[in-house]
Amino acid sequence: MKVLLIDDHPLILSALKTVIQGLGEGVSVVGAASAAEARATLAADADFDLVLLDLALGDAHGFDVLREFRAQYPALPVVVVSASDRSSDVIHAIDLGAMGFVPKRASNDILFEALHVVMSGGIYVPPMTLRSFDDAAAPAAAGSVPQALAAVREHAEAGEVQKAPPLASLGLTPRQTDVLALLLQGKPNKLIARDLNLSVETVKDHVAAVLRALNVSSRTQAVLAVSQMTHQGGLNAWRNPTTR
Repeated sequence: MKVLLIDDHPLILSALKTVIQGLGEGVSVVGAASAAEARATLAADADFDLVLLDLALGDAHGFDVLREFRAQYPALPVVVVSASDRSSDVIHAIDLGAMGFVPKRASNDILFEALHVVMSGGIYVPPMTLRSFDDAAAPAAAGSVPQALAAVREHAEAGEVQKAPPLASLGLTPRQTDVLALLLQGKPNKLIARDLNLSVETVKDHVAAVLRALNVSSRTQAVLAVSQMTHQGGLNAWRNPTTR
């Protein structure tokens, strides 16, 4: 596994390199101390399996970098590793296409678990995200968080997301399961349609059915619901729908 680690703090960059290399002999880590260095690294060699991105970079805003990388390298999973663990930041990162969010205060075991989930095709979200929305209102009012946040908060507080049923009990068809797997990769309907050789209208119908089955009303809510299923052991790994 080849990992690009982006963090402008030398000590944290060095520490995370050591931790990630501890995953196994086949893991290599390339460090970048700025967004500019990360861009140059990917431009020279985009053959990475994973990007770990800090939100607080000296030369760019982490969310802007996340949006940029997801647009330019849609097949490259990005996991945010941040000093922040605010629910608003977690949800905003997932909404922009991050495949995971790990607070820097998390233990090595949690980081390993998160990377395992992501490399298995899932999305990792800290469990606290589904319980703590104490600081989400202010950023949402300022327009920095998608409007879906309000709906996610309502679902979480009502316990609807927290009580997400196991995947097998959702009653999804095999094709709907394929659509959900690609949806969780942050792919828009057009790319899902291309990958599964379906029309965009058919994909829209499948997405609507998936959201109904999960009892949510947006993609962000679906990510949170499936992530909670992962934490509860209701979801082990996604199959690759393009090789089924």
